[in-house]
Amino acid sequence: MKWKKFTLTTTTEAVDLISYTLDELGIEGIEIEDNIPLTEKETKGMFIDILPELPPDEGVAKVSFYLDEDDDIPAMMAKVKEALEELKPFTDLGACTFAESETEDKDWINNWKQYFKPFTVDHILIKPTWETVPEEHKDKLLIQIDPGTAFGTGMHETTQLCIRQLEKYVTPDSEVLDVGTGSGILGITALKLGAKHVFGTDLDENAITAVGENLEANGIAPEQFKVVQGNIIDDKAVQDEVKYEYYDIAVANILADVIIMLQKEIPVHIKKNGIFITSGIIDMKEEAVKAAFEANDAFEIVEITHQGEWVSVTARKK
Repeated sequence: MKWKKFTLTTTTEAVDLISYTLDELGIEGIEIEDNIPLTEKETKGMFIDILPELPPDEGVAKVSFYLDEDDDIPAMMAKVKEALEELKPFTDLGACTFAESETEDKDWINNWKQYFKPFTVDHILIKPTWETVPEEHKDKLLIQIDPGTAFGTGMHETTQLCIRQLEKYVTPDSEVLDVGTGSGILGITALKLGAKHVFGTDLDENAITAVGENLEANGIAPEQFKVVQGNIIDDKAVQDEVKYEYYDIAVANILADVIIMLQKEIPVHIKKNGIFITSGIIDMKEEAVKAAFEANDAFEIVEITHQGEWVSVTARKK
C-alpha cells in the first residue's frame, strides 16, 4: 500500500491547535518536528544521557500526516486547508505551506531482524532465535534471544560489559537480581553460567512475556526466573516482593541517572559482600556514577571496565 505524506510548515505555538484539528478531521498519527530544547524536568523523566544538538529554535515546526492513496485525497486536503483558514484568526500559522511526498508500507515489525546476527562475548554465543548456530561456534555456551521490538538484542557494549562481569562473579549458589531486565538476556546469561535463581524487575509489562518466551527458547524452567512489573526505586510493593538482604548479585544495565538512584536502594536487597554490576553509563557520566558510589557507605567500588564509549561500575556491599 502506498501513502501520501503531507508536511505542513507552521509555528510551534500553533502545533497543539493543528494537532487537535487534524484529529477532529479523522487524521490519526501525526509527526511533529521542532527545535524546542528539552527542559531539565523532561530530560530527567526520560533518563537521557546524550541530548541531541539542535539548531536554534526559531519558532518553526513541521507537522506531517499520511493519507491512504485509496482515500479521496483532494477532498480531505480541501477540508484540512479550510480548517486551517478557520484557525488563522486565533493563532499564527506561519508559512502554512505543504510539502507532498510518497511512501510505502514496510514490515517495520520485522525489518530490524536483518541486523541482529549471532555474536560472541568470550566463550558465550548469543544468537537470535531465528538464526542457526554457526559451525565455528558450536562449542560455545549458547544463549538464544528474541528481543521483540521493545528490548535490546544484547549486541550493545553495555550488555557485553555486564555479561563479562557476571562471568566473574556467578556461582552455582548465586541468587541474582536483574533490574530493568527487558528481554531477560542478563538473567538468562546468569542462569546459563550456573546461577541458582533470578528475580527480574522492569517498568514495561512486556518484559514478563519476553522473558517467558526467551526462557522457553533456552530450555530454562520458568520457576528459575521470576519477573515483576514495577519500579524498585520507589514502589514499596515491588521492594517487598524482591526481598531484603537476599541476593548475591544484582545487575542493572540501564542509564547513569537511574544507576545513581539505584545505588541507594540496592544495598538493602543484597547480602553482605554482595556484588552490584552496573552499566549503561556513557563515559561522560562515569565520574558522576563513581562519585555516587563513593559517597554511599554501603558500597566499595571493586572494578571499573570500559568498552568503546561505555562504562561498567562494579561495587561490593560492605
